[in-house]
Amino acid sequence: MHPIRVGVAGVGHLGYHHARNYAAIAGATLVGVVDFDPVRAQKASDDFGVPCFSSLDALIAAGVDAVSVSVPTSAHFEVATRLIEAGSDVLVEKPLAASTGEAERMVALAQEHNRILQVGHIERFNGAVIALFDAIKHPRFIECHRLSPYPNRGDDVSVVLDLMIHDLEIVLALDRSGVVSMDAVGVSVFSQHEDIANVRLRFASGCVANLTCSRISVDRMRKIRIFEQDAYLSTDYSDQEVLVYRKKPGAPDSVQNPMELIAIEPLPVHRDEPLRRELESFVTCVRDRVRPVVSGEDGLAALRLAEDIVAFIRQHN
Repeated sequence: MHPIRVGVAGVGHLGYHHARNYAAIAGATLVGVVDFDPVRAQKASDDFGVPCFSSLDALIAAGVDAVSVSVPTSAHFEVATRLIEAGSDVLVEKPLAASTGEAERMVALAQEHNRILQVGHIERFNGAVIALFDAIKHPRFIECHRLSPYPNRGDDVSVVLDLMIHDLEIVLALDRSGVVSMDAVGVSVFSQHEDIANVRLRFASGCVANLTCSRISVDRMRKIRIFEQDAYLSTDYSDQEVLVYRKKPGAPDSVQNPMELIAIEPLPVHRDEPLRRELESFVTCVRDRVRPVVSGEDGLAALRLAEDIVAFIRQHN
């Protein structure tokens, strides 16, 4: 099989690393990059030995099978639809689009043209999350914390769309029964949008998910904890670690500390760069014409839920 010819639209903070990984992935050939900032484009061109094109049309004309779209969210729709219409498969960084209306049209267009549309929810390719999904059977309560110091980018939208959306996509994948109710609150501190937010979601299955995100935290935290009938699993995204807590058989006697009946076991985790895994998976989907781990439909569902949460916060605040 010939290598998949890939390009990158937008080589800023994250797009640069898309190009770096594509240049090293077996079965892919990096054709070139395009960016409205000529300095950024030239740096990627020099570092990876590929052309920097002056326009998206020029990148398309070079003959790309697939393209990573890592431009500002406001331009996702314009860039991705142009690529899809030109016959390219597309990986779009999260969130899929600036609005659910745009995202719906992108998903429909990809279906119409029979193109792969993958969304860059990178946590799904974290080794700990992969191990977690293999271990989880029937979640009853899910708790997510995603905290970070104030960023230099991303504060043009609510923290729900900037940070929480990662965990929303994971929660929706863990319980596909559908959200039946929510309660949410958010506070803006430095930006014009919510910088701290919390939401409690109830699913049709009875599972409850409680998610907290903040971009004004002194410390960083990226954790998800899941309670099942017979186990509690604690996952640290940053350390790529999963610990499973299970009750041992039997009951504690009158002098025994009940916590002595809790067994703690780490799950085996294959640690690798999540972005590398994500792009390798995308290349495989393009080659084999299979549904991505995070499809356009999945990205749309996460975006729709995020927008519903923001709307609830603003209506009830």
